[in-house]
Amino acid sequence: MFRFEHTSYLYAFALLPLLAVVFWLFWRWRKQAIGRFADSHLAPLLMPEASRWKHRLKFGLVLLAMAFLIVGAANPQWGSKREKVKRKSVDVLIALDISNSMYAQDIAPSRLERAKKFAENLVEKLKGERIGLVYFAGSAYLQMPVTTDYAAAELFIRSASPELAASQGTALGEAISVARRSFRSDESKAHKALVLITDGEDHDGEADSEAEKAREEGIIQFTVGVGTAQGGPIPMDLGGREEYKRDEQGQPVISKLNEPMLQNLAAKGGGTYLHISQGDAVVAESLQNRIDQLEKQELEVRAFSSFNSYFQYFVFFGLVVLVAEWLVSWRRHRLEERDIFG
Repeated sequence: MFRFEHTSYLYAFALLPLLAVVFWLFWRWRKQAIGRFADSHLAPLLMPEASRWKHRLKFGLVLLAMAFLIVGAANPQWGSKREKVKRKSVDVLIALDISNSMYAQDIAPSRLERAKKFAENLVEKLKGERIGLVYFAGSAYLQMPVTTDYAAAELFIRSASPELAASQGTALGEAISVARRSFRSDESKAHKALVLITDGEDHDGEADSEAEKAREEGIIQFTVGVGTAQGGPIPMDLGGREEYKRDEQGQPVISKLNEPMLQNLAAKGGGTYLHISQGDAVVAESLQNRIDQLEKQELEVRAFSSFNSYFQYFVFFGLVVLVAEWLVSWRRHRLEERDIFG
């Protein structure tokens, strides 16, 4: 497997075309300056030793040397050995509420944005574990199966919105049910955790029974509350105009955090309840500590165990080319025609 250890250095290649343009402008200016000094047939007589092509040769050597040195700085590497390695991890599913009630702004900037930011922090904390995503509103679905592709997990979290939900509502029971089916089917009742990030508005009434079933299957369930007990109205976009969601009597619907239900759900699931107002870092670290205590499963993965570096060859050739450029004189070669205008 080939890679560059420091890919950021490769951006320096963008300087090479810029230098070429600068050299071309300089060359045009030089020709015009010489033309003002003497006629084209007299200039070679006034500068008999001036070469007409060595300027371009020396500049080309400088560009080549820079290219070698840039590649050397990026340190090209080749994986010399691929082997099977063992590691232990916990499978963690993050269930994110994307119902319209998450638009409520009783916590700034909104419940959904805070939940997404927290979920990203949690993924960062749980690197080393296998992570999956479940989205739920009126129904639930598996957005990403458990994997170690943390970049993909963060990308999915950032793009989460109620528009991705097939129907609206808050089906906590179905979210737990989807999580149960999404874990690998094995006989072990360990190394599995579910983190529900929601305001707790349960509209299907199946959450308690599903939590008990999941606990029997070894899935430890944690709940993270998003919102306040006082709640807030739910802003909606109506043809480009922001309006609050209203009930049948025309009154704004106030969505409130159902904290007792989330506490009860965590207790039935063998986990703990946390509120996002405690701080993203604090809550994520608390969950990480609890998940670290779970029994981990041993996984066999293939990995490149070592890489050989080859930067020294590119640096060497770059220095050789620089020395060659320095040795090339500015004087005209005896085989050249006496024409400095090129």
